Amino acid sequence: MKRLLLFTVLAAVWLLASSDVAPDRYGDYVPLFMERAELERSVKYAAEPRGMIDPGKIWIAGDDIFIVERYRGIHIIDNSDPRNPTPKSFIVAPGCMDVAVKNDILYLDNAVDFVAFNLVTGVVTRRIKNFFPEPASPTGERYYDQPHGMILVGWRGVTDNGNYYEGY
Repeated sequence: MKRLLLFTVLAAVWLLASSDVAPDRYGDYVPLFMERAELERSVKYAAEPRGMIDPGKIWIAGDDIFIVERYRGIHIIDNSDPRNPTPKSFIVAPGCMDVAVKNDILYLDNAVDFVAFNLVTGVVTRRIKNFFPEPASPTGERYYDQPHGMILVGWRGVTDNGNYYEGY
């Protein structure tokens, strides 16, 4: 009887471990993916400035403040009047977590790629593919089973009842 129970448990574990279905949740987050070609077209000025949801690192260059919106892009704030900083623009950059500026070139991570973006022309002037590791979840977890041809660009939070929230 013990052997039958042990065999049943081992068979169930083996079947679950050999399943082709990858977990869709990592803790309280699910990974967000983008096709490589779409990622390479993604860095650009948005039509309008955006509100901040999950701000990250800050960089100051001249009269501008650059604030990373984790996994989404960069807010540019006009700080020429420090008593009245005003949103100037937003640069869409999926997977962005860090930024630096020198002269008119914005250097950023675009998920796994290192990108140089000309702030005057609004054009990516240089892209080094697969320069960075894939972004970890907000809790530090890594995703290892992404679909073929897809790039992990961020994470979306999931509540206990399965609803999504903007926590990435």
